[in-house]
Formats: sequence, C-alpha cells, structure tokens
Amino acid sequence: MSRLTTAIRHAAGRVDAATPDHRDRAVDALRAGAVLGVVLGHWLVTALVADGSTLRAASPLQHLPWLAPVSWVFQTLAVFFLVGGHVATRGYASSRARGIPYRRWLHGRLARLFKPVAAVLLLWTAVTAVLLFSGAEYATVRTLVKLALSPLWFLLVFAALTAATPLAARLHPLWPLAVVLHVDLLRFGLGADDRLGWLNLAAGWLVPYTLGAAWTRGELERRRTGWVLLVSGTAVTAVLVAWAGYPASMVGVPGADVSNLNPPTLAAVTFGLAQCGLALLLRDRLRAAMRRPVAWAAVALVNLSAMTIFLWHQTALMATTATGLLAGRLPGLHTVPDGLGWVAARLVWLPVFVLALAACRAAFRSWERGGGRGGRSRVVRTHRPMTKDVRHV
Repeated sequence: MSRLTTAIRHAAGRVDAATPDHRDRAVDALRAGAVLGVVLGHWLVTALVADGSTLRAASPLQHLPWLAPVSWVFQTLAVFFLVGGHVATRGYASSRARGIPYRRWLHGRLARLFKPVAAVLLLWTAVTAVLLFSGAEYATVRTLVKLALSPLWFLLVFAALTAATPLAARLHPLWPLAVVLHVDLLRFGLGADDRLGWLNLAAGWLVPYTLGAAWTRGELERRRTGWVLLVSGTAVTAVLVAWAGYPASMVGVPGADVSNLNPPTLAAVTFGLAQCGLALLLRDRLRAAMRRPVAWAAVALVNLSAMTIFLWHQTALMATTATGLLAGRLPGLHTVPDGLGWVAARLVWLPVFVLALAACRAAFRSWERGGGRGGRSRVVRTHRPMTKDVRHV
C-alpha cells in the first residue's frame, strides 16, 4: 500500500471516528449526490461555442435530443429540496424547543446561505467591468455573466422556502402539487399567459420541500411510501411526455418552446417525486455504504464545500474555456455540440473542470466559513449534534 493510500485511509478513519453513531449519514450522502448531479449535469449539457470573437451558449440536447435521458440522471434538484426541507424542519423544531425565536433562527440560516454569494458577485462584477472596458463583445459578456450567476436563482427559491419552513412543516405536499397542476392546465390547456407559470417556481419546489417536512414528521419511513412515489411519479411523467406534449428533457434546452425547468412544469414535479421516492428507498443502503470510512470522508468533504462547489462550478467551466481559447478552437470545449465526437471530447475535459473547481474551492472556501479565516461553515450542518471534528459537515 502506497504512502498516499495509507494517508487517505488514515484521514478517512479520523473523520469516521469523529462522527457520532446517531448521525444520519444518508442525509449527507443524498445532499452530496444532489449537488454533484447538478454540477455534472451542467458540465455535460452546457457548451460555449466560439464564433469568431463571440462566445454563445449551446447545448448538445439541441442537436442530439435522444440524449434527454442524461437530464433524468443529473437533474437532481428535487432531492436537494427534499433533504433541505427535512433538515430545515428538524432544525426549526429543535430551535423552538430551545426557545430560539423564529427571526433569529431564520437570520442564522440565511446568513450562512448568502455569505458565500458575496465572493461570486464581487469577482464577476470586476470581470464584467474588465471585459466591457477591454472591448469584448456584449453578447459574450452577457452569456458569461448569465452562466456565472445562474446558480443564484436556486438560492433565492431555497431562501424563500426556508423562510416558509413553519408553514411547510404543516403543509401536505398535495397542496402545492395541486397548484402546479392547475397552473399547467391554465397555461397549456386554456392558453393562459405563460407568465402564470412562474407561480410554479415556488409551488413546484415546495412539493419536495414539504415531502422533506413529512420525512421529519416520520410519515415517510415505510418502504411502501418510497415505492408509491417512485412508481406513480415515473408513470405520470411518462404519460405527460408521451401524450401531453411535455419535453422529454428535464432541463432547459436553448431554443425550445417549453422548458420543464424554467419555470418548473407538472412533468418536472412528478419526475421529482419519482426521484424523491428513489432517494427514500436508498436510505438504508446509503447508511450502510457510509459506514465505509473512505466513502464517508468523501461525502463529508463535498458537504463541507457544498456551497462553494455549487456557486463556482460554472465559473470553473468558463475559466477552462477561456484559457483553452489561447490554443484555438478545441473540440468539446469551443465547438458546436452536434455529435458523439463532441460528447466524447467533453468527457475528456471533465477532469480539467474538476481541477479548475478545486482551484476555486481553494481560493474561496473561507467565504463558505463565513467570509473570514476564522469562521466555520454551517451551510450544510445537519440537525444532529456533532463532535468537534465534523460538527459543521
């Protein structure tokens, strides 16, 4: 066994030993999987095509629609909201039991959520100014800024649902699901204004969030519940795609008339229910898998840097793309994503994106700890008390 392997196993063993037995490691594993799913999904379906001096956004799903199943694997936001609702409602109940007022609890959660955003906004404000003053094409600047700041919509929705946690703790998931159903009936069945669909931005993600609250209440412990969500969600989504005209892709496709994600449609929500059902069914297996020290240490590392990974993964992609332009138009990085050759080349670039993201993590990790060198990250802290070494995972 090499020294590196020995060192990794030793470090992983320390993390494992410092983790209390009562910690639900499945929650951390599901959160880490959801974050990494979003990151890999963006890296696989986001292309920056170089047309002369202009960079424009494109997607392989435009040219290769049969790749839509890729979006079924990597569009994992519903699982993140499921876990978020579970952790938030547990945390809120714990705070109430300790006499902590709602305002103080909410301020703490939102502060931990938004402090890392400051670094993203500061850097991209500077980058935008430099690009514009240097004469860069406005279309290129707009494309880059839009991609860099696109993760922020998620944080705004998550913050709103966090603020609504006292309501979500008592709300049955069927109520927001009914809102999504009626909004889609009005939009697609009766020709109502498409702007009505933005109601689903809150209602659509409130469905898995309230499922997380139901998990906290102990209503999702039976495996039968997971199977019902998985089978019914899959069946309804298949019907909506096959016969109701909903797109097969669970992410937005440039140029498409309808996006399942922006804003969420009924198909996206029922697909999310299927994902939540699968997540619930996997809990026992994940708990067993997370007893392996190396696997648990990897999950802990992702959770410690979840906000940094989420906020900076698009910047890592764009930094790699911009640097690559110095060598000319490179396949899988600057070329049109219209064939399997592009897909193969993009897979080769993934390790480079990982290295770029690691550099971003090293540079901006302190912001996730609270913006200072002495702070600690509590963004992904679970509802369980922890020992000194891992209490902030």
